[in-house]
Amino acid sequence: MRPLSWTLSAVTMAALLGGCAVGPSYVAPEMAVPAAFMGSPAVEAATSDAAKVDLVNWWRSFNDPLLARLVERALAQNLDLQQASARVIQARAALRHAKADLLPSGQISGQASENYQSLDTPQGRIASAFPGFEREAQSYEINLGASWEVDIFGGKDAARDAARAEWQASAAGAAAARLSVAAQTADTYVAIRSLQARLDVARDQSQIQQQLVDLIALQYRKGVAAELQLRQAEGALAAVKAGIPELEQNLDAAMNALDVLLGLQPGSTRPELAAAAPIPDVPAVSGAGGPAALLRRRPDIIAAESTLAASNARIGVAIAEYYPKFSLSGLLGTATMGVGGLFGGDATQASGILGLRWRLFDFGRIDAEIAAARGRNAEALAAYRLTVLRASEDVENAFSALVKQQARAQILGQGVASLARARASSLAAYKGGVSSLLDVLDADQRFLASRDAEIQSKAAAARAAIASFRALGGGWDAANSPG
Repeated sequence: MRPLSWTLSAVTMAALLGGCAVGPSYVAPEMAVPAAFMGSPAVEAATSDAAKVDLVNWWRSFNDPLLARLVERALAQNLDLQQASARVIQARAALRHAKADLLPSGQISGQASENYQSLDTPQGRIASAFPGFEREAQSYEINLGASWEVDIFGGKDAARDAARAEWQASAAGAAAARLSVAAQTADTYVAIRSLQARLDVARDQSQIQQQLVDLIALQYRKGVAAELQLRQAEGALAAVKAGIPELEQNLDAAMNALDVLLGLQPGSTRPELAAAAPIPDVPAVSGAGGPAALLRRRPDIIAAESTLAASNARIGVAIAEYYPKFSLSGLLGTATMGVGGLFGGDATQASGILGLRWRLFDFGRIDAEIAAARGRNAEALAAYRLTVLRASEDVENAFSALVKQQARAQILGQGVASLARARASSLAAYKGGVSSLLDVLDADQRFLASRDAEIQSKAAAARAAIASFRALGGGWDAANSPG
């Protein structure tokens, strides 16, 4: 009983020492952030009913059913998101493994063997000289074994904390990927609608310019117009026509990009998008709680902080290598030469072992490992702070773009309205014989050029709204994220 008592005493001592964890405790870094974003007042003044926007499902606020369907399909089918989900599964498995390392492990083993001894070997010749020698022999053995590395100084506990933080970082990274895919899908959809509208304008411009060339050519043949005018008109027509293939190429690329975002072969969604549709109107956008809320909501910031926490725990893992590792193992089983006596008292066998592993003369390497862990922690802290700053920059830039592009679109809209009236006046004057067809065509050209600029500005405003929702961390539920 003495070995058993000694082993139990060792276990009791290990339990008492279990609170001697090493390594720094994690303290979340403090960030001095302003109460509100600089661009919040302007962007809230430029939009209405900001409080009604559902930030989690922001794409529905554009009131475009096809846009909403495409985003939700992308979130369900995108292959980048499937990779991110697989990484979360891997991180979760690593956490379960780290938790299991804190517990004892056990196994059952058994074997049955039959041996037939050769008499032509030295061993067989010696054995055959003894009375009662039998060439044939059987053996049977069943054992239950268990082992446990006692986490006296908290190295395994720190490894578990690191694995948990890495899993949380992976989950937040998956959420960030989800946010990115939703924003990219919506942005690509707006680009498609913008390019379709611009193509319509470019084709109208081409027709108008062709009529202008035909008119000047007629005047040139009659000696009314100079050749310079004709060649200038032909050059302008070529410039307008040259812009159409470029717009068509960009439209093809945008549609292909949308298909890839949806996890489909290029060309799959073209029937759905063949008919041109208006650019979605800009929805309400708000500061959504300001920079302080951004720290709690934006997934890349959460991932950066989780990575920081994991690196802090890894310091404890490295420091724990300074101290000895104790392990307990035991075996209880039975072994016999015949099946009949396998469970008899004489066949019982048992053992207990207290193990020790200590890197006593390896402190130089341990010092280097700790220094490396501290360096990675400092790097993670800097990365976290930079992530916060860049997140704020994203919001401010998106807010600025939204306000300025909406203002530009409004100004261009006024210009388009004025040029539309000028176009109507020119046409009426032409019909009344007061002005020439050249004046009408020139008015048409000016109107269409202004219309193209207005389309681009409306698209830029819609894309800035998408960028704002993305920068604010919209598109996922932070309250239900792994904690």
